[in-house]
This record gives sequence, C-alpha cells and structure tokens, in this order.
Amino acid sequence: MTLTQLTRSMFVVFVVLVLQLTLVDSLRIDGAHPDLMLLLPVAAGLVGGPERGAMFGFFTGLVVDLFLPTTFGLSALVGCLLGFSVGMATTGLVRSSWWLGPLVAAAATAAGLVAYAVLGALLGQPQELTVFLAPALAVATPAAVVAAIPVLRLVGWALRTSENGAARLGGAA
Repeated sequence: MTLTQLTRSMFVVFVVLVLQLTLVDSLRIDGAHPDLMLLLPVAAGLVGGPERGAMFGFFTGLVVDLFLPTTFGLSALVGCLLGFSVGMATTGLVRSSWWLGPLVAAAATAAGLVAYAVLGALLGQPQELTVFLAPALAVATPAAVVAAIPVLRLVGWALRTSENGAARLGGAA
C-alpha cells in the first residue's frame, strides 16, 4: 500500500467514523442502527481483494473498538475476517453490474453481524446473540444496500493505485 493510499484510507475511515458517530447512530429502530463502519472492510475486500480487505477491516475494527463497550478487538477480528472473506468470494466475479456492490454489501453485512454476535456470545456477552441480533439484521442489512454505492466509491478512491488507475469494481473508482 502506497503512502497516498494509506493517507486516503485514513481519511475515508475518519469521514465514515464521524458520519457513523454523529448521524447514523441516532437513526435507531427498535434499538438498532445502520453500521457504515462494517461496510468499509466489505468495500475494501470487493475493491482491493482479500489482503486489502483484511487490512482495512482490521484497522477499521480497531478504530471502532475504541468507541464500543464490548470486548476490545472483537470488531477488529470480525472486520478482518469479513474483508478477507469478501475479497476471496468475489475474486472471480465479473464486476460490470451496478447491483453487485449492494448485493454483496447486504450479504456481507448480515454475515458480519452474525459473526459479531456469535463471537460476542462466546466471549461472555450472550445478549449479543439473544437480544440484539434480530433488530440489527433488520435495520443494518437494508441500510447496507442503500449505503453500498457511496461507500464503494469512497473506498475505491482510497485504494486506487494511480490517478488514472481503475479499481476492481467497475464504477467504484
């Protein structure tokens, strides 16, 4: 990763974090809210491949963990696994369809929320699985479809290799 990509990536994480903490967290339905920060490793895996997805997911998760009252490192682990998995699962896909990003974002968001709840329950927070999972899935998954295109464009811009270079997802750069 070049210095330009690193700088852009940090800027994207900062902007999305500010949006998440100031605006999106206040949009609650049944106690659940959309999760833009979970979309960052998904977008990085889709745009940059498994290695960049895992790296983006880990560091995004560490930043998120600073603001959550849960086990430190849980978001980093889920983000890393999610970014890597999305990158591996979409490596061979043709990326000309505009609907691919939102579809992958919805499926990966649901998988990430389930992974977060299961790992949280294993680490001593059973309420993650029994109380919070269903509302989180009902709110965050459709929100991921709506937010996927702008987040994909931001991450595509951050991970672009040159001013004329294209990202892996057609139209994301």
